[in-house]
Amino acid sequence: MIKSFLITISISILLFSNEQILLVVSDNFKSPKAQLECYEGSESLCGTIDVNIGKNGLGWGLGIHNLHKKQDEPLKYEGDNKAPIGVFNLTNIYGYSKNHNFNMPYLYTSKNLICVDDSNSPFYNQVIEANGGEKSFENMKRSDHQYELGIMVAHNTQAIKKRGSCIFLHVKKEKDAPTAGCTSMNLEEIKKIASWLDKNKKPILIQIPKSSSEEILKLYPQLKDSKLLKK
Repeated sequence: MIKSFLITISISILLFSNEQILLVVSDNFKSPKAQLECYEGSESLCGTIDVNIGKNGLGWGLGIHNLHKKQDEPLKYEGDNKAPIGVFNLTNIYGYSKNHNFNMPYLYTSKNLICVDDSNSPFYNQVIEANGGEKSFENMKRSDHQYELGIMVAHNTQAIKKRGSCIFLHVKKEKDAPTAGCTSMNLEEIKKIASWLDKNKKPILIQIPKSSSEEILKLYPQLKDSKLLKK
C-alpha cells in the first residue's frame, strides 16, 4: 500500500514537471485587462506579462474542467466581447510565415483560410478553407499584424451553438486595445511563448478572474508560488 502510494506521488510529480501552463488572471469579470504567467511544472519562466482580454471582460467558457460558477456570473456567448473563463488545451500555432521552427502543430494562414463564427454552420468554430458558402467568419490572413503569429485555444470544442468561437492568443492591436474575446499581447511576447510551447508537454491555458484562484490552486498545486493567485 505504501509502495503504491509512493508510486502515485512520483507519477504526479513527473506529470507536473512536464506540464506547460499559461496562467491568465484578471482582477474581476468586467476588466478588459489581465496578467499572464508561464509555468513548466512549478517553475515560472516568463515573468509577468500584461495582456488585453475581451472588451467586456470575462464570461464562463467551455473547457476541460467544470470549474465552480456562481449563479449570477456571466457565461461566454458568441459576439459578447467576453474572453472565456476556464482551462483549455492549446492545440496549434498559426501565422503568416510559411516557415517555422515550433514544437507544436503549425498552420500557415493563407488568404483562403477562415474561422467560422456562424453558429448555424456545420463548420462552426472551425478553421477551414473558404468555400464561399459561409455567412459569417474571420479571415485568418488579415491586412494587419494581429494574426501574424498566434496560438489556438480549444474553447467550445463541441461547437455548442452561440457559446463562442475562434478564440486565440494573438498580437494586440494597440497597447491598451481590448479584444472581441481573445487574449492579446506584444508580438515579441507571442514569439517567446510560441517558441517555448511543446505539444509533448500538453500545454494548457488557465484563464480566470481572481475570485477563482483558490479552486485553481487545488486543481494545480504546482502553481502555489504564483503571484497572480495570491490573495
